[in-house]
Amino acid sequence: MRTDTPVSVKLEEYTPYPFEIDQVSLDFSLEPSETRVKARMTVRRTQPGPLVLDGVKLKLNEIRLDGKTLGPDAYDLTDETLTIRAVPDAFVLETDVTINPSANTALSGLYISGGRFCSQCEATGFRHITYWPDRPDVMSRFHVRMDADKSKYPILLSNGTPGESGDHSDGRHYAEWDDPHPKPSYLFALCAGDYDVWRDTFTTMNGDHVDLGVYVDKGQAKSAEWAMESLKASMKWDEERFGRAYDLGVFNIVAVRDFNFGAMENKGLNIFNSAYVLASQESATDADFEAIESIVGHEYFHNWTGNRITCRDWFQLCLKEGLTVFRDQEFSSDLRSRPVQRIKDVMRLRARQFAEDAGPLAHPARPSKYGSIDNLYTGTVYEKGSELIRALTVFIGIDAFNKGMQIYFNEYDGTASTIEDFYSCFEKASGKDLSQFRLWYAQAGTPEVKVEESWDAASSTLTLTLSQKIPATPGQPTKQPVPIPLRTALLDGKGAHVGVEGWENGEGVIVLEDEKMTVDLKLTGTSDKPLLSINRQFSAPVRIDRELSNEALLELAAAETDPFNIWDNFQTLARTEIFRLLDNPQSPPDEALVGALGDAVRSNESDPAFAALLTALPDIGELFQHREPVDPAGLNDARKRLRKALGENLKADAERILAKPSPAPFKPNAEQAGIRALRSAMIGLTGALDTADASRKLKSLFDAASNMTESLACLRTLVPFETAERDEVIETFYETWKENPLVIDKWFAVQVGQGTADDARRLSQHPDFDLSNPNRVRSVAAAFSMTNLAAFHARDGEGHKVIGDIILEADKRNPALAARLLTSFEQWRKLEPVAKASAEKVLKDLQSQSLSKNASDILARALG
Repeated sequence: MRTDTPVSVKLEEYTPYPFEIDQVSLDFSLEPSETRVKARMTVRRTQPGPLVLDGVKLKLNEIRLDGKTLGPDAYDLTDETLTIRAVPDAFVLETDVTINPSANTALSGLYISGGRFCSQCEATGFRHITYWPDRPDVMSRFHVRMDADKSKYPILLSNGTPGESGDHSDGRHYAEWDDPHPKPSYLFALCAGDYDVWRDTFTTMNGDHVDLGVYVDKGQAKSAEWAMESLKASMKWDEERFGRAYDLGVFNIVAVRDFNFGAMENKGLNIFNSAYVLASQESATDADFEAIESIVGHEYFHNWTGNRITCRDWFQLCLKEGLTVFRDQEFSSDLRSRPVQRIKDVMRLRARQFAEDAGPLAHPARPSKYGSIDNLYTGTVYEKGSELIRALTVFIGIDAFNKGMQIYFNEYDGTASTIEDFYSCFEKASGKDLSQFRLWYAQAGTPEVKVEESWDAASSTLTLTLSQKIPATPGQPTKQPVPIPLRTALLDGKGAHVGVEGWENGEGVIVLEDEKMTVDLKLTGTSDKPLLSINRQFSAPVRIDRELSNEALLELAAAETDPFNIWDNFQTLARTEIFRLLDNPQSPPDEALVGALGDAVRSNESDPAFAALLTALPDIGELFQHREPVDPAGLNDARKRLRKALGENLKADAERILAKPSPAPFKPNAEQAGIRALRSAMIGLTGALDTADASRKLKSLFDAASNMTESLACLRTLVPFETAERDEVIETFYETWKENPLVIDKWFAVQVGQGTADDARRLSQHPDFDLSNPNRVRSVAAAFSMTNLAAFHARDGEGHKVIGDIILEADKRNPALAARLLTSFEQWRKLEPVAKASAEKVLKDLQSQSLSKNASDILARALG
């Protein structure tokens, strides 16, 4: 049993590193089990303090200080650090170590994937490569030389610009790379192996030529075409939107099958999970194409928000990640449908981050301490971090925001900065004191805004009383009010904007800065009580509490002009109805709601992507956040009843839409993707009818599908059916795609996402299941525990047991992956008593094991 808990790292204890390393040369002699790494660093003291270098699982061969070999009496060596006892104020330090990449199953540092070398150094992987101050505020210029067997590793890549290369007489070869831009060690990258490559070029707005390459498995180059197009679109967009041009002559992407994350923004050499590079009409869904476009954009945008300007310490992680998520969301909005993108972003926020904010793992966007840095890559840092940037644009105005971004780029280029540095730029641009706004970064929890209305017909004035409350979270029982910018409009019953004194174009921004405030909205040109549309476009990441009847919500949904609020009003109505059906199992679904929702879908068919979103009822994870204790199985049954009623209402429309052929020839653009999204939604509603005829229809649609989006929609919808058609489709899909691991990941995920704990256990024992591959583990364990909550939290406890078993085995190989899987238990305290006891038992059983620091950190927080 592990008795030591992770030692907290605290923001208040930050001190600058006492040395600067201006230049480092790394010499790699690459061998799978015995890679030799020689480092030569030019060091100078900046303040008093010892020279302490991080290093984990390194075999130290030699240390030289200014050319002289040091004996063991000159340094202190532990399992995690190397301390040189006495050094001058300026010196050259050389280290020689041996590492074993083939034994690195944690996939942090230098490891082997598919017979090729690959590195992943964020957050603390570089210490697994050589001795170094592995922290983001130590920035150096890197020169890299690699030496390897040319027959096995003909391509040698690193950061920056390629330099000298050549062959040796013994069949080995070498290549050198120089990065002219100072960077922290977490941005170091190395890849070596045999690849196919999809090449292209880009000319920057400054007229500079850039060679582009996407390196993939042999025979898969054509599948990298979309990633390349997304890269070029990203480069062009960042020039047009933020005036930022790329700054090297080479930009490479390498696709890797074994990868803990989606991708990594290493300077000039992005390393990607192959799931977010490879795409074709046959093997990728529209969601895959969208994800590739977004993630390629995200990692490229890091070139300025993360690389050129990095974070001083890991407490500032939301500065680089939240800001870059905001940028990639804006990129996707400009390339696709802005309203649809906004809804999708909020759906992810509510599913991932709102749940986190409401549970034992809640933490501020900039926490004051952490136990394991790997566990800080959360929805709060990413999605909430982005929403805070978006709220800032509303709070100070887009012009001041754009001006502030240019100040930030110009003043902090080449530095490791903080949240305070960032916000000082917007204070200069706007003239506003943003100290209260920064409280958003210091407090966990999702603010709840209560909205009350009072109408005075005599003066044509609508008075709003707004109040905010931020729930208690671990370590933060009381909260201070934060500025909440609420984009607001008043509408008449026909959907026309009503004039308000002081507002332009029928819309204004109300900022709630105190716990409670009153706002008088004086109307112009009408004397009838208007309808209130508030938090339009989801201008602030809050929950809105309004006491509106179903009739009032339906009236508001019919009059709304903001697509987000149209969707959100129906989400509120559907959520209320699901809870009503849960409490009244014999009651039929509300015909008025079902009819209004069906009418809304039909009236928005001209925007099929938006119409498809209207058919999506709140998922179980979202419903978890509105009731306690919660019965996931009961919620799932109630949700199915409402979905079936909607399917019956839209049955004729589904038949009409599905009778038309899918768009051809296939293009992964927004227009076609929207059509396929609506077709897929209708496939889902066909299955909601749960009839033998529906099963046969779904099998026919599967056979006729010309793209992966619709094939997968049919498979997903058929999985709950206990029919011969279901079994045949599952088998056909597997036999067709068993040689394509990315598609088989989908095959696993779809089955557990709709199945039982027995299905999850059976598939975790399938010959194609591989605990060493994060994608495959996530396709079973994460897909089951995070998307199929009714089965995961079933009263018999089998769902908890199967995931607990997978976590225990995964932790032995890949602690970061195991810790991420553990977060699926974050809402266990909300469960009804039987499931709650089951979850607690599994968590305590895990805690009794000798788990990694990563997993122990999550367990300690989850159990409190």
